[in-house]
Amino acid sequence: MKYRNEVTINLPRERTVELFDNSENLKKWQPSLKDSIHLEGEVGRTGAKTLLVYEERGKDVEMTETIIKRDLPDVFVAKYEAKGVKNINHNHFHIENEQATRWIMTNEFRFSGFMAIASMFMRKAFPKQTLKEMNNFKDFAENAQ
Repeated sequence: MKYRNEVTINLPRERTVELFDNSENLKKWQPSLKDSIHLEGEVGRTGAKTLLVYEERGKDVEMTETIIKRDLPDVFVAKYEAKGVKNINHNHFHIENEQATRWIMTNEFRFSGFMAIASMFMRKAFPKQTLKEMNNFKDFAENAQ
């Protein structure tokens, strides 16, 4: 499954990317994130791996993030893996004007096992959840001091 979402953030690209690139900010716009544990590589750089622990419906869900490409302020690509799910996530940050940034995110999911079956019933939920998280970041970024 592949889809694309985009939002316009009313901040210059430099500030938008600065906030996006700071791992300390993750919990500020991803409220279900409980923990972020560095596993290997240089934090925030290509090849780095991080264990992310989210609380979903009262249960912990773990996924591993592997940074594939970090060419900011333009592009950030990461792979996210959890039980039965692999997602390649491409983030592009475009200058809309001096005070606005267009964030385009493309996701390509691959499912296995039970998740391959469950994903057939959740096709609309994935893009909707992604857009919600992107708007969470937009709200956080536009209100950050």
